Amino acid sequence: MVYSRMLKVISTSGVLVSLLSGTVGFGWLQPALAKDPFRVENARPIGEKTEAAFKAVFEKGDYQTAQKFLRDAEANEPLVYAMRASLAYTAQDLEALRSNAILTRETAERMVATDPVRGNLYQAIGHFMEGAYSLVQEGPVRGTPGALRKLQLVFKYMNAAEKAAPQDPEVNIVRGYMDLMIAVNLPFSHPEQAIQKLEQYAAPRYLADRGIALGYRDLGQYDQALEYVDRALKHNPDQPEANYLKAQILTLKGNQQSNPAFYAAAVPAFQKALKKPDQLPRSLVWQVFFEYCMNQVKVDKKDRQCVALRDQIDLRAGLWGPKSSDMPKI
Repeated sequence: MVYSRMLKVISTSGVLVSLLSGTVGFGWLQPALAKDPFRVENARPIGEKTEAAFKAVFEKGDYQTAQKFLRDAEANEPLVYAMRASLAYTAQDLEALRSNAILTRETAERMVATDPVRGNLYQAIGHFMEGAYSLVQEGPVRGTPGALRKLQLVFKYMNAAEKAAPQDPEVNIVRGYMDLMIAVNLPFSHPEQAIQKLEQYAAPRYLADRGIALGYRDLGQYDQALEYVDRALKHNPDQPEANYLKAQILTLKGNQQSNPAFYAAAVPAFQKALKKPDQLPRSLVWQVFFEYCMNQVKVDKKDRQCVALRDQIDLRAGLWGPKSSDMPKI
């Protein structure tokens, strides 16, 4: 369960974690190289199409546009293959997940000599996704031993990246997300340390804040979770996944306090999350829609066939959600 959740986090965080202010002594400070979505100083030449794909996913929640950019994005950039692997995982295309996980790792191996921080980081991400492939392809009984062996390599290369640049934003956003997912799922763990990484060193800020909000949500600390998701939404008010996260937190807070006012407060966030469903993976759209429908039952006490309505989305063909005009009516 922890491994599955971490897959989604890390496959989006190869993108997610190139975020803070690196301390490695490369002289990449020219404006022409300001395509790095993670760093202001020591920016890496990530490339225009990679940057555009990153922004499409994380700032706008436009996965369709991101996929178009990724088709012919920079071939020497491991972040490209990590993002492709993430989309493949969402589409349940296991062979594409496997091939892009391998390409993530192999591209990172070639990068180590010139950029040991990112080279080691993306080797960790590649090994992680290869382990996830084994787990999904072979099932939990047969796949777990191989996945655990891969996890040892994940930590080996992640530690090497962190040792090379302890305050690097990309390293800290990936490591912060990963450590947080482990901490909230395992007893005797310390989520405070992971939150501190995201708070102090990770970037972009809106992704770090979203990660902290996720952690507080899973810890049941809903006031803190709302504080951080609102910070993330200041940067991207219409970002669908951040709005979905806010809606979830409000619904959970309503359950915790038996207060229907929080269910009503969640409605606008659900609506924003579903504003452009055809830009999102279909699997995400039906999940958000189902939770929105169930929340609406709590708001107005009217019975709805939420499962049947959800299945109208789930059983559609294709990777993407329907157009807004074709969404089921609640």
